[in-house]
Amino acid sequence: MQTETKKPGITAGGAILARLKAVGVDYIFANSGTDFPPIIEGLAEAKAKHIPLPTAIVIPHENAAMGMAHGYYLATGRAQAVMAHTNVGLANCAIGAINAATEHIPVLIFSGRTPVVEQGRLGARTVPISWGQEMRDQAAMIRECTKWDYELKFPEQAVDVVDRAHAIATSLPRGPVYLSLPREVLCEPCPADELERPSRIAPATLAPRAADIDQAAALLREAERPLIIVQRGAGDAEGFAALSRLAQDWGIPVCQYWAIQLGIATDHPMSVGVDPGPWLAEADLVLVIDCLAPWSPDIHKLPADCKVVHIGQDPLYSRFPIRNFQADLSLPGETGGVIVALEAAARPACEGTGEKREARRKKVAAAAARRREEVLRNARTPRGELMTKDFVSQCLSEVLGDTPATILSELGAPLEPLTLREPGSWYQEPHSGGLGWSFPTGLGYKLAQPERLVIATMGDGSYMFANPVACHQIAEAMAIPLLVLVLNNEEWGAVRQSVTGVYPEGYAASSNEMPLVSLAPTPDFTRVAEASRAWTARVASHDELANALRAAIEQVTVHRRQALVEIRIAR
Repeated sequence: MQTETKKPGITAGGAILARLKAVGVDYIFANSGTDFPPIIEGLAEAKAKHIPLPTAIVIPHENAAMGMAHGYYLATGRAQAVMAHTNVGLANCAIGAINAATEHIPVLIFSGRTPVVEQGRLGARTVPISWGQEMRDQAAMIRECTKWDYELKFPEQAVDVVDRAHAIATSLPRGPVYLSLPREVLCEPCPADELERPSRIAPATLAPRAADIDQAAALLREAERPLIIVQRGAGDAEGFAALSRLAQDWGIPVCQYWAIQLGIATDHPMSVGVDPGPWLAEADLVLVIDCLAPWSPDIHKLPADCKVVHIGQDPLYSRFPIRNFQADLSLPGETGGVIVALEAAARPACEGTGEKREARRKKVAAAAARRREEVLRNARTPRGELMTKDFVSQCLSEVLGDTPATILSELGAPLEPLTLREPGSWYQEPHSGGLGWSFPTGLGYKLAQPERLVIATMGDGSYMFANPVACHQIAEAMAIPLLVLVLNNEEWGAVRQSVTGVYPEGYAASSNEMPLVSLAPTPDFTRVAEASRAWTARVASHDELANALRAAIEQVTVHRRQALVEIRIAR
């Protein structure tokens, strides 16, 4: 009788890492510390025992690690892992966790924990920071922006706890989770015979009731002045195509108000731009697609008889304490799948409504054409000696032409002047406003899709927030040829706009130098990038930009080299 050979044991640190590979994690974006000996030993141990592992990468700052996990998920739809050093590393993860939670991005966040015991056990405290980094409740730092948190208590929990963390993170609505890893527990041995088995815990899914889909289709059929507002894209390629058909077939204007992802082509005949005001004022039905804030209640008013339908992973955004937008019907589920189902349910009603739909289609198409012509005309019109952000967007579109590309904008290149026609071609910074997002997210996106042209655009303040020295080091160390555009106006432009919006005739708006806004003198950003051997250029006039962009694109696509273009823009 043949005896089954039992796999040798492994430390809990190695088991955690190996289990991440089994649940589908490709990369561990890690910033190590003194709590990492069992993690580092576990990596070496698992490799020596030929146990499959995710690729572990040294990331010099945790904000960059969180951004790269965010970008990798946008490009692949697969959750990744971030490992940080005790409480101080976790603190640096917090902004990225807030961004991920707001945008439903699943990330598995791990950090070490100060050893519990002072002596007598492997992994016990050995240096003063083992006392200095202890907290009563370390997870409290990011608990509000994670779906689940736990501290590993025993080594034999390793497999099941990773399975649970991954399943919760990827269940609808998706979001980050956190697991604390005490050093003593990671040093202890645990069985290795189940490290590669499939997860026993499947993510939970959601779908609207068929009756609710039919009700939404009936509302669409009966509406005279429907409007679609889409903020976080259409979910996937199928949803993008279905939304385009739905808008075209029914003659519905589509507004991308404060959009985070592209939901419809910017030159689609039904794409009416980013201002919902004129359309909301007369709408009798609003289809809200994955919008945290589909309009501004202080500015926009809906007619009393208007019906509102919300679609998304969490249509009511339950994580946010105050969000009181009208919702007559909510359709929870995968955004793309819900759009596809609604478009299919509404299709039979097209029969007999052709005249109404055609009249509406002509009216919306004419308005959309006027709006786009105005936007492009204004973008091309010089305003003084320096360029505007709109000009940069419009010029970038002309240079790209039909080249497939993904543009990330963090207070950088605005959406409306761009000509974009495919899902995944444009992302804006999260509505949570955690700065320093675009650069590392671009690195993660490019890591996942190395052959795609990825362009991270950002303001000068956002570039400084991104820990650019760390990000450029990552780009060079990992040979990630990302194109970075820094639109430099030497100030916090968003802060200026907020002040003038609240106090348009105030003292600050009329002063020569608005307080707490200026970033002058800004550093020479090209020299920051050159420290990591990036190709760089500085542009200050309209007629130089197109050639500089073409040269930069050649560097990243042909020579496979990271590039940065600093563009001086007007305030």
